[in-house]
Amino acid sequence: MKKIIVTTEAPAAVGPYSQAIRVGNLVFCSGQIPLDPKAGEIVGRDITAQARQVMENISAVLRAEGLTFENIIKTTIFLTNLGDFQTVNELYASYFKSDPPARSTVQVSALPKAANVEVEVIAAVNLTGGKSIDTWE
Repeated sequence: MKKIIVTTEAPAAVGPYSQAIRVGNLVFCSGQIPLDPKAGEIVGRDITAQARQVMENISAVLRAEGLTFENIIKTTIFLTNLGDFQTVNELYASYFKSDPPARSTVQVSALPKAANVEVEVIAAVNLTGGKSIDTWE
């Protein structure tokens, strides 16, 4: 069964999608662009301000389900200019103190509302316990 996750602390969906969906122990967060949650407008024009707003929006969606960046297991970063990779990477790294998630980064021709960056994440609700699986037996 799926649970729809909604919070007013992150921007409302700008289309027919949910901010996040929980299925079992996994939370699939829709891509976040640098929208101010209150004004609904893109924040800043420089990539640092936009990337910071994206990460704060992700944080708000995760908090709605009682999660943090430590719960993230996979991210995908979409950039309109791969030349911004290093700047975004440095800011991104500040949100993951240890054991960063798996990640993909791709350049795209355009993003909604002319944003320069979008990030989507998958988080796991319970990261403790369970057995390790060895497939090389």
